[in-house]
Amino acid sequence: MFSRLAGLFIVLAATLQAFQLPAGSSQCIVAIAENWNSSHATLSFHRKSGNRWVRDGETWPARLGREGLIWGLGLHPVPAGATLKKEGDWRSPAGVFNLGGVWGYPPSIAKHPSLPYRKVTPRDLWIEDPASPDYNEHVILGRDPSTAWEKKQQMKQTDPAHALKLFIAHNAPPKVVPGAGSSIFFHIWRAGGSKPTAGCTTMDDGRLREMIAKLDPTQRPVYVLLPKAEYERYRSAWKLP
Repeated sequence: MFSRLAGLFIVLAATLQAFQLPAGSSQCIVAIAENWNSSHATLSFHRKSGNRWVRDGETWPARLGREGLIWGLGLHPVPAGATLKKEGDWRSPAGVFNLGGVWGYPPSIAKHPSLPYRKVTPRDLWIEDPASPDYNEHVILGRDPSTAWEKKQQMKQTDPAHALKLFIAHNAPPKVVPGAGSSIFFHIWRAGGSKPTAGCTTMDDGRLREMIAKLDPTQRPVYVLLPKAEYERYRSAWKLP
């Protein structure tokens, strides 16, 4: 029994060490928090030059979930025995994630032609109900919402913090786990950064616009969010910036 457990731990450790950022990825947004319980992070944008990651511009501050970080479901392997993010836990998902499309209030924004952008309307829903088959997915109704449930799932339309948002692919389709957390975005922070989030990564409006404008989907951009100790632990093996 002991030998089987020891073997399992060796396999899991090897899996963690074997993971690397996708080979085709040449853009990476990195957020580093002081520890698992921090709601603050330092963000940086990186581009790959040859085989080396090079930081593009200065670092800038961001806010995370009120209760800090917790392992999320993304591209990375999850450590054995790790507690995972759950709906409503007020924690930001840690790990390595793909990036999705952009939503906002303006008719258009400065962005790469290949990056999807949609102006939010009353018919745009983001499903946060774990019982729904469309959990953590964007749904466009063919009519204005009429039920209390539909109205609760509506994407915000009059909240300045949600005037621009970029999807972070935690627990994203096609492998969505009910109750494992939904609606995780980069968006604009509240009260000048004095307030934490429910799990998203937020920042100054200008910084968010600048970051989105740099993203090129053809370069396979990814988002890395980790506490400082874990970032240093996996940096070399995972080929992080």
